[in-house]
This record gives sequence, structure tokens and C-alpha cells, in this order.
Amino acid sequence: MMATTVPAEAGETNITNEDAEHVFQLDAVSFSYHGRHEALIDVDLTIERGEQLVILGANGSGKSTLLKMLDGLYRPTSGTIRAFGQDITDVADDPVRARELHRRVGLVFQDADVQLFSPTVYDDVAFGPLQMGWDKERVTREVARALEQMNVTHLSDRAPYELSGGEKKRVAIATVLSMEPDVILLDEPTASLDPRSSAVLVDVIAGLRDLGKTVVVTTHQLEIVPLIATRVVVFGDQERRPVASGNATEILSNAELLIRTNLVHEHLHFHADANLMHSHLHGPEHHEG
Repeated sequence: MMATTVPAEAGETNITNEDAEHVFQLDAVSFSYHGRHEALIDVDLTIERGEQLVILGANGSGKSTLLKMLDGLYRPTSGTIRAFGQDITDVADDPVRARELHRRVGLVFQDADVQLFSPTVYDDVAFGPLQMGWDKERVTREVARALEQMNVTHLSDRAPYELSGGEKKRVAIATVLSMEPDVILLDEPTASLDPRSSAVLVDVIAGLRDLGKTVVVTTHQLEIVPLIATRVVVFGDQERRPVASGNATEILSNAELLIRTNLVHEHLHFHADANLMHSHLHGPEHHEG
């Protein structure tokens, strides 16, 4: 396949895309915190351009750590990571290359308050483009576009602490969209949201693919998976690596897999063919009595 080059504007560097189909390729990637706690073990994973991938796994299976490595925040303990055809295994140690990667890959943290720190919503959404050194006209254009795409233009003059949980999540996604990324990584996006806010956000996530983005979502909430996933990869909470891959119906109808990976309780079941969660299904956060 011929290499393609993404045109660079002022303040950016060219990125040669040696494999236009694979956005990420991980080979035998492991990560340990402080050299002791193994968060990921021998992960092999390929993420294709344009897919909406759900990384499904219980708490402690390494999902959040994976996203931080894809965004170049963590360097793997072992193994290799390629993004857009380039080796980014050690990009966390190189501020110039990391900045280039962050322009193309945006991470939305589970806690939106980590991402929102400016006096107003507008300032938060403009922060990334300003850091890239873009001219004022381009910053204004991209901020307006991102606010409109997330339907939060009316909140642009508000302080982030004044927003609801769902509004904060949408603004956090806007801070990433303003950078015009190719890939958006969302860590547990519907965590701690009420049902109405969660439903709105799921619609927003589903719409990101229509914007031409490759989307990777981590979650342990089974009910949102059929609504957003073109492919599902399940991480085992003991193995801390992928243990299954397939479409949403295949994964969610595999009761043995869901039980083994601590995503449902053994005495409960789920009907995937209806694309609906039933009231008798509870994930690992459910406690009886």
C-alpha cells in the first residue's frame, strides 16, 4: 500500500501514514505500575480505521491503562505499539512526537473534571488549538465547530463547575474535537450519569463515526454496547488482555464469557437479540440483599 502524507499547517509536522487501514497495532504489549502491579499482559490488538470499537471489561482489567498508552501518556513495559504506521512505543519520552500524536488522537478521561479547568467552556475547548500554535481565525473556527457538533454552543460562556455531569462529558468531547483528531478515545463515558444523560451521550458517541472518526470506547456497562459498537473486544479481569472479539450480538449472547470475565452474575442472563437490557440483568456493581 502506498504511503500517504497528511498536509501540515503552521505549527504542525507531517505524519507519514504507512498503513492506511490500521490505526493502531499492539504486539505483546505489557504495562506494570511501579514495576510491580501488572495492569496489562501481552496484549495483541489491531484497531482499524473508521471502526467504533468497544473495549468491554470489568474494573481492573486494564482498559483505562490501554487508552493512556494509545494516547502516548504511558510507555509500555514491554512490547511495541504502532499508530498510523509509525512506532510510538517510546513516544511518551519525546514531547515533540507526543504533541504530534495528541493532535491526531484525543483522549476523553472518565472524570470530566480532570479535562475541564479553564474559567469558561469556550476557554477549555480553545485550549488545545492554542497550544498547537494555530492562528486566531483557525482557533475560532474549530472551537465553534466543536461546540456545535456537541450541541453545547449555548454553554460557551458558562463555568465548567456550573454544568451537569452529562454537559461536562459533552464539553470534554468538544475539547478533543476542536483539535480535529482522527481518533477519539473515551474512557467509561457513561459512568456516573443518570439514564437520561447517558442516553444523550450514547447518541453523541454513535454520531462520532458519522464525522469520520475512529472511536474506541471502554466500558463495563453492557446496555450501551449494542448501540455504539461495530466490534467488541473483551478484556479478562484476571488475564488483563483480550480474551474474545466479535460483534455485539455474538459477545453479549455468550453467557459463559460474560460470567467468566465478571461482567454479569451467574444467576442472571441477557437477551442480546433484542438489543435491550432487561431489568433482571445487573453488572458486577450489583449487590444482593
